[in-house]
Amino acid sequence: MTIVPPAPGEPRRPEGPRDPGDAWVVTDDGARYWGRFGAAGLLAVDPRRGVLLQHRVAWSHHGDTWGLPGGARHEGESACDGALRESAEEAGVPGDAVRPRLISVYDIGGWSYSTLVADVTTPFEPVISDPESRELAWVPVDEVESYLLHPGFAASWPRLRGLLPVRPALVVDAANVVGSVPDGWWRDRAGATAKLRDALAALAERGVDASALDLPESTWFPELVLVVEGKARALADDPAGAVRVVRADAAGDDAIVAAAQDLRAEGRSVIAVTSDRELSERLERSEASVRPVSWLRGQL
Repeated sequence: MTIVPPAPGEPRRPEGPRDPGDAWVVTDDGARYWGRFGAAGLLAVDPRRGVLLQHRVAWSHHGDTWGLPGGARHEGESACDGALRESAEEAGVPGDAVRPRLISVYDIGGWSYSTLVADVTTPFEPVISDPESRELAWVPVDEVESYLLHPGFAASWPRLRGLLPVRPALVVDAANVVGSVPDGWWRDRAGATAKLRDALAALAERGVDASALDLPESTWFPELVLVVEGKARALADDPAGAVRVVRADAAGDDAIVAAAQDLRAEGRSVIAVTSDRELSERLERSEASVRPVSWLRGQL
């Protein structure tokens, strides 16, 4: 592959210095792909309005088609950060208004495009904030294919659409996980549980490999629910809001099963983490899959 800068007729954000990632990658067969370090885009999903699409200006690559706000990644930038930055620059998407759900990667070897699928948590109106957007629109899922789509997005859309109903969640038995390692946790149950909460928050930020969840694609960001009991009920909520803390009023096992059942009722695919045999059987009867504590330790 060869790296070439933009042609004179292909302007890219004239303001400020150009990023080293803003260059074309040209394959041996002459195909051109934007982004020296790959590219990333955001598929924002609003439960009421559909998905956010960008009508590309005529001078852009595959101009006058509809696709996702996105662009070249910076050197060392994660796919998630790149998609959020580009969508903010091109469509005014507030980073705190969406919650990542999964990353789908198209990789040809030497270049890749990563699609971040994210759920809208706070409704917002997109804003044309740079020269690359001709129009921005919320498009109902059933109407996307009626638009003239960017070829890359058109090829990936059937696969991405099939994943939209998949919403994984992890329900963690805090007492069982904390008690699995003899590190003195019994002297400070709340403190040990706080460490687990913070480790889960870090996992929420980097995501879980799809193979570990028995799901397709690359990386998923499941909803994380930490069920605490006893003295650990004093645990504070996660400051970043990435982990939802559920405090058991009575038996911890009952609260864990109830949390799993509530998520299943919302259409979530639930993985519960515990090594307690009796609790595992109850969870499986509630149509949750179960992973042992050692599985979660491996993810953390």
